[in-house]
Amino acid sequence: MLSSQSKPQRQYPRSHEPIVWSLFGAGGMVVAFLLPAAVLITGFIAPLGVAELPILSYSLALEFCRSWWGSLFILVCIVLPAFHAAHRLYHGMHDLHLRGANWLMLTVFYGGASGLACATLFYLWILRH
Repeated sequence: MLSSQSKPQRQYPRSHEPIVWSLFGAGGMVVAFLLPAAVLITGFIAPLGVAELPILSYSLALEFCRSWWGSLFILVCIVLPAFHAAHRLYHGMHDLHLRGANWLMLTVFYGGASGLACATLFYLWILRH
């Protein structure tokens, strides 16, 4: 039951923060769980011959990259950590009290991550065709 003295709900301005925080969190999960396994398998185990993995041959790796789920894996491994890093850099600058023009910092950090996302999509599109 509402009392007569209850305060009206404040109208908050719209913010980009929920989208940015979701990209930040997803990028953190990729950096913490997915990238170490991918680097371990493709960077150490296969090249050093610790385990014979015929699935990591060039032709099969290229086929993986050209499949839609392989392209999605590559996109996730590149783009989400870029947004994670952009968010960390933006708020790190704020924590160090290095406040330039806010629009410039947003453009450089998040625009750079968005540009990398577009470049990755373009490259994957060319690779598939």
